[in-house]
Amino acid sequence: MAVVGPGIITANVDNDAGGITTYSLAGAQFGYGLLWTLIPITVALIVVQEMCARMGVVTGKGLADLIREQFGVKATFYVMVALLFANLTNTIAEFAGVAAALEIFGVSKYVSIPVAALLVWWLIVYGTYRRVEKVFLVACLFYVSYIISGFMARPPWGEVLTRMVVPEFSWRGEYLAMLIGVVGTTIAPWMQFYLQAAVVEKGVKLSNYRYSYYDVVVGCIVTDVVALFIIVACAATLYTHHISVQSAQDAALALAPLAGKYCAGLFAFGLFNASLFAASILPLSTAYYVCEGFGWETGIDNKFRDAPQFFGLYTALILLGSVFILIPGFPLLAVMYLSQVVNGILLPFVLIFILLLVNRTDLMGKYVNSRTYNIVAWSASAIMILLTVAMVGSLLIGGG
Repeated sequence: MAVVGPGIITANVDNDAGGITTYSLAGAQFGYGLLWTLIPITVALIVVQEMCARMGVVTGKGLADLIREQFGVKATFYVMVALLFANLTNTIAEFAGVAAALEIFGVSKYVSIPVAALLVWWLIVYGTYRRVEKVFLVACLFYVSYIISGFMARPPWGEVLTRMVVPEFSWRGEYLAMLIGVVGTTIAPWMQFYLQAAVVEKGVKLSNYRYSYYDVVVGCIVTDVVALFIIVACAATLYTHHISVQSAQDAALALAPLAGKYCAGLFAFGLFNASLFAASILPLSTAYYVCEGFGWETGIDNKFRDAPQFFGLYTALILLGSVFILIPGFPLLAVMYLSQVVNGILLPFVLIFILLLVNRTDLMGKYVNSRTYNIVAWSASAIMILLTVAMVGSLLIGGG
């Protein structure tokens, strides 16, 4: 248990407000037609996350730290600036998820957002790594609300199991766009930086690495099981009754007359938990990699005066992310759209940096990728890169 945490936490935060929205729309618009993608997506997620965890344990350094040391300050600067912008917009989206979820329960955003922002700021600034990690692990448990919602929707389990292993493909533009969205929401650039930084701060040793490996694998499987139940809940209800939705909040509201108010309530609670969870992790991830990239002190166990850039950046992101949501008429959809484009543009570069680093014998010694692992890792990364390029192209064309 001493090394468990970073893998499970990082993978679960992947199911944030944007992820839940994507999976809800996938189920509402295509029924069970995209369930088969979750198995190869899980494999790709495990491959990428495992390489970062292994690099953290072997080198004792974060990913941004290694990129700066091996590729120079200029490359690091451009990557950091783009990641900073992407994560600020993602943080705004997470606070939007908090507001949307609690408005379903009748709580005004002018109450929920300040309270949520203060809570996540206090947790990190006045917490210790062990205490913060325990809170994050507890937050992971609440994703079970989506599993319960899935069962309450009473799907045809025989068809669900069949659709999970029998691929269904369509060349229709909307199907391809959703396929890319489901894949693209799984591996975000910030995840690799956060996982490696968390493994380093936790102080995982090589002698215990196999437990970190299990942590990564279990986290990736659990997060995609949750995604499965989100798709199933919406497919069994919204798709079956031909109900169109535009967001996870719409999906939660639409579930009430079809699957009962308790199912809808659990779905909305899951959105709140996931959004609040991600509103903590995304700014924290940003603070880690920006400070690592510029060689500044990092770590939750530090005091504010010992790591002013780390805590100052975290504070600024929480403040900006919450304030923007309270501005009347703020163009949230445009901001979320831009953040996905930036994420998509960055992902290929981050994956290539990871693969180049993890194959350096001077860094990794005998823990470089094996030939078999490289074939799997490069193939998974190539597919992710191609899909990312397609996603960015699709977004730019669609937005143009």
